[in-house]
Amino acid sequence: MAVSLSKGGNVSLTKEAGAAGLSKVSVALGWQVRTTTGADFDLDASALLVGENGRVISDKHFVFYGNLDSPEGSVHHTGDNLVGGGDDDEVIEVDLTGVPANVSRIVFPVSIYGAEDAHQNFGQVSNAYIRVINRVNAKELVRYDLAEEASTETALVFGELYLNGAEWKFRAVGQGYASGLAGIARDYGVSIA
Repeated sequence: MAVSLSKGGNVSLTKEAGAAGLSKVSVALGWQVRTTTGADFDLDASALLVGENGRVISDKHFVFYGNLDSPEGSVHHTGDNLVGGGDDDEVIEVDLTGVPANVSRIVFPVSIYGAEDAHQNFGQVSNAYIRVINRVNAKELVRYDLAEEASTETALVFGELYLNGAEWKFRAVGQGYASGLAGIARDYGVSIA
């Protein structure tokens, strides 16, 4: 059974994977379709491959709907879902064996596309979650469900994968941003035109 994390919690994915090993994972985002009036929620999952200095190792290591693959191919975004409501609405695949050695963690922001124009925030989104799945055996290793505390934010750092010695771990971050995905990207050193 998967570990359910609260904000700030972490877990060893390597230990959770056990004998099955851990070489490839999927980080999946899901949310419920909007049931009230107004525009559908369009949540976007992203990944930032970050070095020890807390900044992306290059602008091309910001993986999102406009850049589906990291240059070396270790991180792949499977595509944009515009309305949600499925089991896993957006998925980012990570080949842990191919992650560059100068990457200390992979940060997973989630943003609401067009949030300002649609007057949307995460406080309106129901049942948003992020989960990590071992792609070798399709076993869910960890899940983090968004709580109601993100009532005004338009983007969040949901979680991060990081290497601790020889172990891959996942931390539920839950840090909100009112400045959208651009604000998160700038904080991690991505050059935005």
